[in-house]
Amino acid sequence: MNRFRLTISALMLTAMTAVAQERTVENRPYTDLRPLHFGIIVGTHFQDVELMNMGPQVTTFEDGTTVESLISADQDRWDMGFTVGVLGELRLSQHFQFRVAPTMFFGNRHLTFRNLKEVNADGTPTEQHQDLKTVYIASALDLIFAAPRFNNHRPYLMAGLNPMINLSGRGENYVRLKQYDVYAEIGIGCDFYLPFFKLRPELKFMYSLINSLDPDNVGKLKDKNMIPYAKSVGEARTKIIALSFYFE
Repeated sequence: MNRFRLTISALMLTAMTAVAQERTVENRPYTDLRPLHFGIIVGTHFQDVELMNMGPQVTTFEDGTTVESLISADQDRWDMGFTVGVLGELRLSQHFQFRVAPTMFFGNRHLTFRNLKEVNADGTPTEQHQDLKTVYIASALDLIFAAPRFNNHRPYLMAGLNPMINLSGRGENYVRLKQYDVYAEIGIGCDFYLPFFKLRPELKFMYSLINSLDPDNVGKLKDKNMIPYAKSVGEARTKIIALSFYFE
């Protein structure tokens, strides 16, 4: 009886495995054989920034007065942004593709500055806030390594560089980012071959390779009371987590 149950179980497992691996009709079977193809990108993303605080500061104003401050700065929440762009992809081999993706990122970083030398009536540090809005024009250069296609899906890994131009940050802000930035990016995705097009969801992490903080911002501030807050940050490393959908 035990042998019978074992045999039945083995047959059921074999049948389930065979069904799971059963081949189906492939949609668009020759789409990956094209040497070059194009598409569009839509998606969402979250922007983050790592701020290096400078610690205690002494600020001397034009009238000779000095102010001691100890201000901490941090991004205190995640705000969702929007991504849109186009792509061109070159087939290098069966498993490798090279992709160029001009894209625009519309987003925001909400910063909080806490002055530990000044407290409210309840004993908590006074706070100042800034919405660091950003509009980036980017052109990602990515190398894609894809697994063999099975039925109508094909997972892949990607890595590359993403130079960006920051179009925002012209107003009076405590923190301003440089006009140019370069990101390293790495991610995963999967191609889904639908009857009329190929859909590619992709999740990637992007990290700035340079100090993104604009050091000239302090000298451009007209409101001198903002200077201690602007001087409280010595370095900024920006990050982006992006979920994109490619239609090819």
